[in-house]
Amino acid sequence: MSQIKGPGIFLAQFCQDDAPFNNLTSICQWVADLGYKAVQIPTWDKRLFDLKLAYQSQTYCDDVKGIIADTGLSISELSTHLQGQLVAVHPAYDKQFDAFAPEEVKNKPQARAQWAVEQVSMAAKVSQTLGLNAHATFSGALLWQTAYPWPQRPAGLVEEGFKELGKRWLPLLNKFEDAGVDLCYELHPGEDLHDGVTFERFLAATGDHARANILYDPSHFVLQQLDYLAFIDIYHERIKAFHVKDAEFRPNGRSGVYGGYQDWQQRPGRFRSLGDGQIDFKQIFSKLTQYGFDGWAVLEWECCLKHPADGAKEGAPFIEQHLIRTPEYAFDDFASSGVDESLNRSILGL
Repeated sequence: MSQIKGPGIFLAQFCQDDAPFNNLTSICQWVADLGYKAVQIPTWDKRLFDLKLAYQSQTYCDDVKGIIADTGLSISELSTHLQGQLVAVHPAYDKQFDAFAPEEVKNKPQARAQWAVEQVSMAAKVSQTLGLNAHATFSGALLWQTAYPWPQRPAGLVEEGFKELGKRWLPLLNKFEDAGVDLCYELHPGEDLHDGVTFERFLAATGDHARANILYDPSHFVLQQLDYLAFIDIYHERIKAFHVKDAEFRPNGRSGVYGGYQDWQQRPGRFRSLGDGQIDFKQIFSKLTQYGFDGWAVLEWECCLKHPADGAKEGAPFIEQHLIRTPEYAFDDFASSGVDESLNRSILGL
């Protein structure tokens, strides 16, 4: 049986201008000292990684691999979450999402979308060059503002929205097919791909593209009150990446799933450090192991209460304790009677 690799850590939430979080070498040494074995690298943060240079230069890619290897780490995946978000942006969110874009394309929605497409396209080739087989991203959204509609959605609106989303992503999916890399969408509120049904709509819009896959993060399902364990049973064949992130949902008499526009600390649904929330990770790791998931278990740390350094320190042993070493033989092999066709026929009364 195959087994899950880990622990890994997503570096995005830890990057800052102060050492050791301001360059790839020092942050990798920091996470290696904490017990991590892999890093998921955000490609928009040039303090850590220059995506365009990696696309243009084999030497740069070799240097990055050397830095990672020198600290005893691997790269789990590259991430284009912010660039993927910009592939599809409804005008209602233009001003807010301009923060994700470089200056030269701000206030230029079409140019910004084209830049995002180029970024994700480059990530396909760079992932191949680095020897990776999965990539993490967001889908963007054209329909999110209609998620709970009033007035009701016009007939055909959802179908048209997913048709356009599929049109934008299909050429990129083909790029990842050419690179031999799975494109893994993190199903996330705010994205048009945020649950199983919307992922199915996207598959239909892209011809069930083989490279359209899932970054499984149970925390976003807890906040939606979706059965995150049953999700694995249904979609395990498409789960190609895994964020280990905890969450809790504690509804009250004043607010529920929508959170009342409150800050994270006051919302009923909150992200928590590993072990501080409600998620049953024993069952998650068991199910993913049962279905043969052999990718990386990657900590994504987002907690409104705990210091990030403490969350990172606690995350590595938490993941390590949940990894399941699969057996080389069945537990009841000692009682096997071997292969005997005549015996089998006799037992069957034949």
